[in-house]
Amino acid sequence: MALSRFMPRNPRFSQLFTQQAQNAVTTAAALVDLLADYTDIGRKVQRLRDLEHEGDRLSRETVNILAGLFIVPFDREDILELNTHLDDLVDDIEEAGRKLMLYRIQQPVPQALLLARTVQAQAELLTKAMPLLENLGNSDELKRLMQEVRALEDEADALGDEVQLHLYDGVTEVRGMVDAMRMGEIVGLIEQATDQAQRVASAVESILLKNA
Repeated sequence: MALSRFMPRNPRFSQLFTQQAQNAVTTAAALVDLLADYTDIGRKVQRLRDLEHEGDRLSRETVNILAGLFIVPFDREDILELNTHLDDLVDDIEEAGRKLMLYRIQQPVPQALLLARTVQAQAELLTKAMPLLENLGNSDELKRLMQEVRALEDEADALGDEVQLHLYDGVTEVRGMVDAMRMGEIVGLIEQATDQAQRVASAVESILLKNA
């Protein structure tokens, strides 16, 4: 039984995790905007970069606060793991948008937009969940939210498989092959972001288990 369950809670961690999840929602929404209206790409990618930098700032703040505390609300490794996965979630979303510009993708495949919307939905669930870490008596609601995050990741896997199945259809020359490979990489990054959201869910479930 974790000693931390008898210790005073520090609301700052749940607040920071909530801010990180909210930043992930905003970042995913920015990617959705880019993919849904594939214009003004440079400005929209810069917006993604700015949000990724904000995610880095929040992650550093979390680590700095953790380093200065003797009593923490959960195991330190769980705090660090949750912090890392929330940061990686935003990193993957931003990288997908950046590579759309770097690779000069003319028109993304439609599944990329569907995947971005899936990531946004996952991040919205995580935003609802993070404040509940302040009171683990909400464990049933936390578990339900995490199950929804996992269900969305399963949907994302199916979308990713669909892309891979048809990515090279009609490709007959080298340029088309290169474009298809690059688009496949970008889709993989967005799908990886859905995996990161699931890793956040696993970290939350680990906290629940240790503090049961």
